[in-house]
Amino acid sequence: MNTKTKTTSKFTIYQIAMIAVMTAVTCVLAPLSIPIGPVPISLTNLVIYFSLYILGAKKGTISYVIYLLIGLVGIPVFSSFTGGPGKLFGPTGGYLIGFIPLALIAGFFIDHFRNNKVLCFIGMVLGTAVCYAIGTAWLAVQAHMTAQAALMAGVIPFLPGDFIKMILALLIAPQIRKQLDAAGLTR
Repeated sequence: MNTKTKTTSKFTIYQIAMIAVMTAVTCVLAPLSIPIGPVPISLTNLVIYFSLYILGAKKGTISYVIYLLIGLVGIPVFSSFTGGPGKLFGPTGGYLIGFIPLALIAGFFIDHFRNNKVLCFIGMVLGTAVCYAIGTAWLAVQAHMTAQAALMAGVIPFLPGDFIKMILALLIAPQIRKQLDAAGLTR
């Protein structure tokens, strides 16, 4: 008799709580934004980088998707304290959606090369590039912009700040993770 064992991956109470905490941190920090045009400067990607270090790729991505769902139902957690389907599917929604592959790609690098800051940085850059590609294409279509205009509105002004956010995540997030590991909160 051939029996197959089906295994399921379940989260512990600690893991669920940590996902909830990072979702809450995203909900608090992401709305804080600086409007500089059609795409505002926000802290969303910084929180995602931290979540990936603290939770890992899978749980960090889940945390972000929960944040998206909270915003989708109308809770004002998106930039400038907005929410709802109009924001998610509007001109800047591509960046919000693009944060999912950013989390998956950067999270892969962080999970597999946690002690190699250069490779983690490369993962963040690659993930951010994919996010920018999705967001810029979406912005160009939704706002009836040329690709160049969408790049100038949604990418170029953000590059220096995103570089700083990546460096901050590389320097600070591993230290937070180390403290959480020592406290037994990342089981």
